[in-house]
Amino acid sequence: MSEHPSSYALYRPERLTTSVVFASPHSGCDYPADLMARTRLDARMIRSSEDAFVDRLFTPAVDYGAALLCARVPRAYVDLNRSADELDPALVEGARRRGHNPRIASGLGVIPRVVAGGRPIYQGKISLQEAEARLDRCWHPYHATLQTLLAEVHRGFGEAVLIDCHSMPHEALDSIRRNSRRRPDVVIGDRFGASADSQLVDRIEGAFVGAGLTVIRNAPFAGAYVAQHYGRPARRRHAVQVEIDRALYMDEARIEPRADFDAFAEVIRSVIADLAELGRRDMPLAAE
Repeated sequence: MSEHPSSYALYRPERLTTSVVFASPHSGCDYPADLMARTRLDARMIRSSEDAFVDRLFTPAVDYGAALLCARVPRAYVDLNRSADELDPALVEGARRRGHNPRIASGLGVIPRVVAGGRPIYQGKISLQEAEARLDRCWHPYHATLQTLLAEVHRGFGEAVLIDCHSMPHEALDSIRRNSRRRPDVVIGDRFGASADSQLVDRIEGAFVGAGLTVIRNAPFAGAYVAQHYGRPARRRHAVQVEIDRALYMDEARIEPRADFDAFAEVIRSVIADLAELGRRDMPLAAE
């Protein structure tokens, strides 16, 4: 725990050699003392929405000339994959209602009211002043850094490809498995083609399939704020959300790496190597 954690950690190679940028907005596990003092949840339960160890899986990005931006602040404190104005009036005293928003209605606004399974984080409300202070300390610095990083690679390579890295609960895939269809290992979200070029998404999917993983697209996760906000394929700015089944590398109940975590990490390393190749100067995505 800490009083006021830095919201992110940025890992850069000595020289950026690819237009691909990796980010992990939900892997933060530096739980602030003020959150732990106020929550009604225990130290394990409050982590149930966390994309635990995703940052570790994608750390090899720097070995392949790519930058990696990782959250340090936990999702239960500030959700970096939401818009800054997605404040929940049921949690934040004085927040204005802005029409129906299913994420806010379910308690998963930018300051979450619940963790996985709809379990409430707090007993009461927090003030608007406190919510805005969290955004100033955590949300705005993370997104300012991400925006600057994407602008840098866009200038250098003529394009920017953001891989937004997440994990998903194993049970979230139960509805996908029907008619003896194999349960997917990875869900790729491009907001049904709105956030990234289709040829690029084909190649991203191919990197995971080539590593022996089963992939589907946009169901049940098509991409949230990050994909929507940063994906502008007409401007050669692409954003693709990647969700990996947590059961492949961690014990979800204990929130601990599996014994074979390192073996799965090597699988992801091979995927990272292939993804970084998509953004080399000598491998344009498409003809101008």
